[in-house]
Amino acid sequence: MAKTVLIVEDEQSMQRALKNKLEHAGYSVLAANDGEGAMDALKSSKPDLVLLDLIMPKLDGISVLRQMKADDALKGVPVVILTNLSSGDKVAEAMQLGTFDFLVKANYSLDDVLKKVNDRLGGP
Repeated sequence: MAKTVLIVEDEQSMQRALKNKLEHAGYSVLAANDGEGAMDALKSSKPDLVLLDLIMPKLDGISVLRQMKADDALKGVPVVILTNLSSGDKVAEAMQLGTFDFLVKANYSLDDVLKKVNDRLGGP
């Protein structure tokens, strides 16, 4: 059975591009547009990995991370942060909360994201 990746990204074009890339590589993909949707998806179907934007409406990525770390069923799910250059302090906070890795949006390609996911999950 394919491993599941949850993409939490409020930018629709980025979310679609990531979803297409990961599905093409053989992953099962869930998507959420904001932190509240992420928490719903996390609780209803525990994914194998989360790609998490930090700056989102309703509930930001740091709040999602905090809720994940406080939940015994979710605290072990690896998280890769997708961020903008301007959120350096947030990245530092995310790393303290146990984030696996991060990618700066301006500097990564879809192949870079796929490599991070493959590195962590060992492939679909």
